[in-house]
Amino acid sequence: MKLPGAIALLLVGLIPACVSAAPAQHEGIDVGKPSAVRKLVPAEGLERQASQEFSQLKRQAADKKALVPDDHPQARRLRQIAARIIPHAARFNPRARQWQWEVILIGSQQVNAFCMPGGKIAVFSGLLLGLKLTDDEAAMVMGHEIAHALREHARERLAKTELTRLGANLLGEFVGRGKYTGLFDMGGQLMTLKFSRDDETEADTVGLDLAARAGYDPRAGITLWKKMMAANKGAPPQWLSTHPSGNNRIREIESHLPEVMPLYERARRAAESQPR
Repeated sequence: MKLPGAIALLLVGLIPACVSAAPAQHEGIDVGKPSAVRKLVPAEGLERQASQEFSQLKRQAADKKALVPDDHPQARRLRQIAARIIPHAARFNPRARQWQWEVILIGSQQVNAFCMPGGKIAVFSGLLLGLKLTDDEAAMVMGHEIAHALREHARERLAKTELTRLGANLLGEFVGRGKYTGLFDMGGQLMTLKFSRDDETEADTVGLDLAARAGYDPRAGITLWKKMMAANKGAPPQWLSTHPSGNNRIREIESHLPEVMPLYERARRAAESQPR
């Protein structure tokens, strides 16, 4: 991905990967097991590649002298939101306990965000600041992007790409010999990967669950989408280019509110009961 002209990039520190145990199974969003085809791409190798690409992205920003101190208010804000969401990640992927989570904010007019395999998160200022997102709305964005990583949508899509290009038999032999280069030599594809509508809908619903458990109001998903539509005159921005559009997405979010509102209310009551 070519980094656009950066106005400011807020690099926040590494977030400790302290992840809580999975709660009861009969609450919140249940999306079932991920696709088995993802196993054709080794998770560890993909996460290493993601880390390398993320490091390159940060170096590009540093070369542009676009890094600002970790204690910048928006850097702290993103880190605090992520730190509340991340402890709930293992519910959807136990590997999240091992990830070295990281968050950056890229100064750009792009309305965009992503979370790469292994917990490498980037948010663009055109989304966070340009749309004047509330903390609840920012949590919906981060929950959505984290959900992509937890459900291993990139891993699944790369596996399907290789199946299409090489054929199932050739890929099986290729992976079996441990030669993974062809899977990962894709020139920044992890940062520009397009997901299917089903993947995007799943990320929406899992993101609602994660944000609600962290104490963020899932109804903000509706106001977030309305801001997106207003800013783009009804056309989806890059971040949502493959989402179900407009009122369809709002209806989908509303249909899951009965599942996630109790999680939010419980988290909010727990937070209010904590000594100040």
